[in-house]
Amino acid sequence: MTPSLCRRCVALGARILIEKSAGMSAGFTDAEYRAAGARIESSAARIWAASDLIVKVKEPLASEYALLKKGQALFTYLHLAAGPELAQALLKRRILGIAYETVEATDGSFPLLKPMSHIAGRLAIQTGAYFLQSQLGGSGVLLGGIPGTLPGHVVVVGAGNSGAHSVQMAAGMGARVTVLDLDNRKLEMLDTEYRGRVVTLVANPGNLESAIADADLVVGAVLIPAAKAPTVVTRKMISRMRKGSVIVDIAIDQGGCVEGIRPTSHKSPVYISQGVLHYAVPNMPALVGRTSTLGLTQATEPFVVQIVSKGIDRALKESRGLAKGVNTQDGRIVCEAVAKALQ
Repeated sequence: MTPSLCRRCVALGARILIEKSAGMSAGFTDAEYRAAGARIESSAARIWAASDLIVKVKEPLASEYALLKKGQALFTYLHLAAGPELAQALLKRRILGIAYETVEATDGSFPLLKPMSHIAGRLAIQTGAYFLQSQLGGSGVLLGGIPGTLPGHVVVVGAGNSGAHSVQMAAGMGARVTVLDLDNRKLEMLDTEYRGRVVTLVANPGNLESAIADADLVVGAVLIPAAKAPTVVTRKMISRMRKGSVIVDIAIDQGGCVEGIRPTSHKSPVYISQGVLHYAVPNMPALVGRTSTLGLTQATEPFVVQIVSKGIDRALKESRGLAKGVNTQDGRIVCEAVAKALQ
């Protein structure tokens, strides 16, 4: 919630509660929220207890489950396919869980997933390049290289929103780039865009094995909205990588697309397995809070305004795309993909 969106919601008659200092990492002060008409609360617990609708970014953490109020509405990323404990907590308290990642636009795209996918895709290259540095345990490869040396090799698995933005960043840095996907249309689009400067391959086991074995940086960008990410990069493939190479798994929010990978944190972002650095932070966009907040709220604003101006029930009836975002309701999982993933 930016101060601008806050002001708009207040004008529509909403009572907005903001946790103290919640906007600081995005560059927004409590004074700006007060000026926009919000009330600043000293703790998140007070807000959970007093609100009909909670709008946030990350799914509730285990420490927040006890704060959930029966019948409350929650509008955030949920990623329930990889979070059965959270799903049970939402069902137990009959939470109306509207997940950003399954809200649809009229063309069938996922407008609230897109901005974070763009950011994660770009950050994957920036982060991977950083951890390739020798003092961090990396192989000491500069992705762009210098005259007389080979540039680093970046392999992107998945050519969706996040994968395409990883390709853009890696190519812009001067790396050798290979992108793999099962969808030939996506590969054709990238081939046309980069005019042969990027190698495009069908993501069959043979191509994956050979590309990953030669990679300095692998970006796992296989994402299926609402569903658990399929395992695409195997331990056997990783065992053939050069020591000090790096893997960044963007799909970790949905369980990860790298075999055996475990979530890491911003405080401890990497671990080494089979000599390869694994980066698997579930909330990568938090590294760039300002950009992430502005990017996400410009996408969520139309839906938040719909809910505030019409009420939740009417907004869900009138907006098919918003209704697609409902994952839990009345103690049931109502999103088919999530229900299937949690079976």
